[in-house]
Amino acid sequence: MNTRPSAPLAPTAPASAVRALAGPGGHLMPAPELSALLDVGPADWARFGAHWDALTLDTHMADGGTYRFRRYGQFDVDTATGALTRLPHAPYLQESTINPLNGGVERHFDPLTDEFAADPLLRALLRAMAAVFTAVEGTTDWNVKLHPYRITAGDDQTGQPAPEGRHRDGVTFITSLMINRVNVAGGESAVFTDSGEELLTTTLTDPGDLLLGDDRRTLHSVTPLHPVDATAPAHRDVLVVAFTAR
Repeated sequence: MNTRPSAPLAPTAPASAVRALAGPGGHLMPAPELSALLDVGPADWARFGAHWDALTLDTHMADGGTYRFRRYGQFDVDTATGALTRLPHAPYLQESTINPLNGGVERHFDPLTDEFAADPLLRALLRAMAAVFTAVEGTTDWNVKLHPYRITAGDDQTGQPAPEGRHRDGVTFITSLMINRVNVAGGESAVFTDSGEELLTTTLTDPGDLLLGDDRRTLHSVTPLHPVDATAPAHRDVLVVAFTAR
């Protein structure tokens, strides 16, 4: 399925994000700033967040956990032309040196739904983030891997947003977008230098809170999740998007 944008990519990127990624390597973009950049509001985030109800169980967890639901897909983004192209579905592979828990094997996940892939908020997000990374890196051609996650938590099982611990993903830039938190405590995100220096720590709370990192120079982690009320469903929904320069 190939698609082309109906409008060109935004020609400018937020200066604060560009400076932070070109410098220390990590940046938090609060939800109001991202919403203004994408020209979206609460109704758009609610519509976009409804796609997370269609995620399916991740059956590839080497720790035996059944707390993660996801889908997977890829796009190419060309910031020179604004072209956004959905790529054919394929298995996801990370080297075991990058992901010692689940790496080293092809993982077959259900594809992104057509409704998710066509959502105007997603398309605006991919173009806007590509513009930021092009401003940092100079590259205009990006492979983009999308990982919508729902991590559940309960009395019987702790939710693990990052079961591999402090890690990198083997890409150029990595982003984590908050979609929704329901009845959960925990989920604190942190970004570190290779030497272990903490660059920033934050808990993504509002739909549209966005954490960005230069994956080549930093590592990141997320603390476990626990339900606030153990008698009610609890989950954390995020969209992790990995950008790799071609």
